[in-house]
Amino acid sequence: MKIGIIGSGNMGRSLGVLWAEQGHQVYFGSRDAEKAKAVAEFALLGTQGGTNDEAAAFADVILWTARGIMPKELLSNVEVLNGKILIDCNNQDIPSEFAYPPIVESLAEKLAKEVPNARVVKAFNTMAQEVFELAPEPLKDYHVSVFVAGDDEQARKIVMQLALEIGFVPVDSGVLRNARLLEGLGDFIRLIMIGQQQGSYATISVNVLPAAQGQRLGGRQNSALK
Repeated sequence: MKIGIIGSGNMGRSLGVLWAEQGHQVYFGSRDAEKAKAVAEFALLGTQGGTNDEAAAFADVILWTARGIMPKELLSNVEVLNGKILIDCNNQDIPSEFAYPPIVESLAEKLAKEVPNARVVKAFNTMAQEVFELAPEPLKDYHVSVFVAGDDEQARKIVMQLALEIGFVPVDSGVLRNARLLEGLGDFIRLIMIGQQQGSYATISVNVLPAAQGQRLGGRQNSALK
């Protein structure tokens, strides 16, 4: 698969290298083409580096690491994104004392509004970059969940497969509106890592437990929730 990386910082470099190791064709993009070329030289594995325009034109799947920056600010022609999968891995800036305002529109939804013909998917926003250093081995042993939300079911499945290949356990999180919940979850993870000094490897693993053999606590009462 052809994967373009918009923004060749920590997240973009890490995921780009991991996907290249799995045999995908990866093109690192940056506002500074020389920076992207340097990342490609570091990564090897047949990766390329150049401008954001070149990375977007090359790819079928694009990792968008530019937090809060819209495509029109980075690309000369946003129509290059039409029909392509656009993975948003971003969270908001951390406010003072982690006092986040309510999320009424996620960064992913804002991105989708700007490029309505792209297939925007939210993923990879609930772990620190350091976690990728463990991928794919021994990360698989820890069953770390990647939550994937997007309105296009096929796009979600493709991103889930990309997550699985590098050692994560993908969790289908439904429509893009649910990115609001995922971004809130990402904020909470950062609170645990930074605000409570628990270290950079705090993650979430969703486990499916067996049903209890009995109902010694009275059982679950019916709920109106669907």
